[in-house]
Amino acid sequence: ILNYDIMARFRRRTCIVLLLFILFICSIMMALKTLRPDRAGFGDPFGLGLLPELQQRTALLDNKQNSLNRIQGDTVTRVSNLHSIAVNTVKASMPPVNKLEEELSSPNYNFHIFYYSWFGNPQFDGKYIHWNHPLLPHWDPKIANNYPKGRHNPPEDIGANFYPELGSYSSKDPSVIEAHMKQMRSASTGVIVLSWYPPGMADENGEPTDDLVPVILDYAHKYNLKVTFHIEPYKDRDDRSMYHNVKYIIDKYGGHPAFYRHKTSTGRFLPMFYVYDSYVTIPEIWANLLTVSGSQSIRNTPYDALFIALLVEERHKHDIHRSGFDGMYTYFATNGFSYGSSHHNWASLKAFCDSNNLMFIPSVGPGYIDTSIRPWNNHNTRNRVNGKYYETAFSAALLVRPEIISITSFNEWHEGTQIEKAVPKRTGQVVYLDYKPHKPNVYLELTQKWSEKYRKEQEQWLM
Repeated sequence: ILNYDIMARFRRRTCIVLLLFILFICSIMMALKTLRPDRAGFGDPFGLGLLPELQQRTALLDNKQNSLNRIQGDTVTRVSNLHSIAVNTVKASMPPVNKLEEELSSPNYNFHIFYYSWFGNPQFDGKYIHWNHPLLPHWDPKIANNYPKGRHNPPEDIGANFYPELGSYSSKDPSVIEAHMKQMRSASTGVIVLSWYPPGMADENGEPTDDLVPVILDYAHKYNLKVTFHIEPYKDRDDRSMYHNVKYIIDKYGGHPAFYRHKTSTGRFLPMFYVYDSYVTIPEIWANLLTVSGSQSIRNTPYDALFIALLVEERHKHDIHRSGFDGMYTYFATNGFSYGSSHHNWASLKAFCDSNNLMFIPSVGPGYIDTSIRPWNNHNTRNRVNGKYYETAFSAALLVRPEIISITSFNEWHEGTQIEKAVPKRTGQVVYLDYKPHKPNVYLELTQKWSEKYRKEQEQWLM
């Protein structure tokens, strides 16, 4: 009887344990089924939703590969296909608008930033473009003989004193364009001033880039940025060619939602064009285009716009006024390099502009160094002083209460004026400068800080 009771109790315990084990297994199965995404099929990375970082990286690689396939296919159909690719890519990767707006600083359309799309690499362009910039000789042969000659040899050796976080990138890479737009938006800039040459033309070290404009416009629109054009000094630029350039740009790009128009004091919304090295053309030629009585006048036509001239020397302000320009900018990020780039002259320039109904757009920059391409130009280097040089320039600009501030630059790496993210790098031959002790995004953060400060001060000016 005793043995029978012991066996009975043992069987009950065994049944209970077995039942509990079965319940435990069932609970595990139910939990796993709950965690497994409903959309998961064979081959899906199970549990991906639990690893947001991995999910984002996988999605980014997929998007980048898709974009790469699309952009390579574009070599046959060029502009139209490139534009449709951008539209599809932007739409496919577009996060909810509210989420994007919450994550990034609001754009300041009175902060204009100079942007260059002339970089290339073998993956997207078949060769390096601009990263392999030649070392430019001094105009005096005696001085030139004291400095090295040749070209840079990317990707380790590039034509810049700093090294980009994105590496020796191509301006055609959709992932690069998107990263740039996100950086510019995070800095609370609002208008991209895109370096531009007419179709089929380029600077002496580059390739034509007009085909890329539709893609840049689409990505800019995704980040609620606007695009205006920085017309470069191409061969034989004059009143007639400029008329055709402006007509081409407005006809082709003027209907895009990212195309910038500036609200004037009279309530008109006009395109804006920055004209680099405008002073090399005499005022009489510009007046043909920019004055109402000019023989090639663009005024009071569908192609009328605001034209902003580059001021270098003091005398240029009178030439700019006679030419019929609507304003002036200073571009250079070297305080003391020219009359226009010297901060202490900005007050008198602003007064001249105010008395002649012109816009004054000072250009601020984080520093300047171009010895990677002009090894003899050490005397024009401006040390960043860990961001203090940049903040001093902003402070000087705000003192004259400008309607617009321009920033030189987002990515002019050759002249070391970039605020794009840069990283420390050392190779066998070169030790690149960097932003230490700060992070790679320090100049984006400083720009955002001064954008907010400008907004607050502008409210006081307008009261």
